[in-house]
Amino acid sequence: MSTVTPTDWHLRPAPRTAEDWIARAAAVAAVLATDAAARDRAGATPHAEVRLLKDSGLVTLLGPAEHGGGGQNWITAYHVVREIAKADGSIGQLLGYHYLWNWAARLVGTREQWEHIEAEAARNHWFFGGAVNPRDKDVVVTEDGDDLVFTGRKSFSTGSRVSDVTVLEGVLEGTDRHVFAVVPSGSEGLTFHDDWDNIGQRLTESGSVTLDGVRTPWSSAAGYVDREFRPRVYNTLNVPTIQLVFVNFYLGIAAGALETAATYTRTRARSWLHGGHDRAVDEPHVIDTYGDLTAKLWAVEALADAVAAEGQRLHDDPDAVTEQARGDFEVRVAAVKARATDVALEVTNRIFEVTGARSTTTAEGLDRFWRNVRTHTLHDPVAYKRREVGRWVLEGELPEPTWYS
Repeated sequence: MSTVTPTDWHLRPAPRTAEDWIARAAAVAAVLATDAAARDRAGATPHAEVRLLKDSGLVTLLGPAEHGGGGQNWITAYHVVREIAKADGSIGQLLGYHYLWNWAARLVGTREQWEHIEAEAARNHWFFGGAVNPRDKDVVVTEDGDDLVFTGRKSFSTGSRVSDVTVLEGVLEGTDRHVFAVVPSGSEGLTFHDDWDNIGQRLTESGSVTLDGVRTPWSSAAGYVDREFRPRVYNTLNVPTIQLVFVNFYLGIAAGALETAATYTRTRARSWLHGGHDRAVDEPHVIDTYGDLTAKLWAVEALADAVAAEGQRLHDDPDAVTEQARGDFEVRVAAVKARATDVALEVTNRIFEVTGARSTTTAEGLDRFWRNVRTHTLHDPVAYKRREVGRWVLEGELPEPTWYS
């Protein structure tokens, strides 16, 4: 981690408004940007980076103000994720997933459960991870008196070794009922494996996890009352909410790539010797490329902001969410996810056209932007997002709530 990391966050005025929090995120991003390429190459567990998120207060953004949280909504959270991802896509993903899992108790749990978890998380600056990967075989949950026991394995557990608490998910043995619970990350039987070795998002601590008889009280089973689940349509908003997290760190990575490339072009790029211009910034194709990429990025950012506002109206009145409203929202999320994927891949690829051969050195690290986007955009096939939109347009078909839609 950078040696210039500020340690005086507690001396700074506490953010109060959404604008204050976004400015705080920009200040944190400035710190992360100083050595982002070097940290990406090192691939070390990001303990210091998460400490920075805690010290700056960003981890408490969605927490209740009366318990020391930021009292902000998802609109602000998405902007904060975007700001952090401009500097470091891995840390942007970590923070976005943290917000998702921090909110999971409110998504699924009873009022008593989520009020308790949100208060504790805000007071203690908990950092959340999650052992929830639907592509793997379900974790088996068994009953043992007043306890639940989770046993199984998941291929991915973003946030694993830097988390304070982890969201577990499994299926109650002999039933089709899913159970979510939040447990301390140091719980007996919970083992995180250091096996995340992908080309991008290297610092997300997304390795596998083994659950060998992890115990938690029945009372911690989110949304269960007297061992029976109390369903609401709102429970199904997990996918569109996390997909908007994806959208915003994709857009943040793209914006960071464009800003970094533009600085390189202004200060270090050489004009083509046969182009007739003394400076790279005067070459027509360079000007056109930056204009084209910026216009495309701005358009998707505007769509992302509009969709986030639509989603916030659902979050503001959870009990009023209908299947129609949820489905229409998911279609809008699918559309912006498809466009964000396309523009982020295009930006992070085409910046090399306007920075030149010398910009491909390992020391510059411009490749990390593309590697990060390419890695995570494979999370679920974007063609299926376009399909959701197409079926809605042609047949009025609403996406069936699944782990990916």
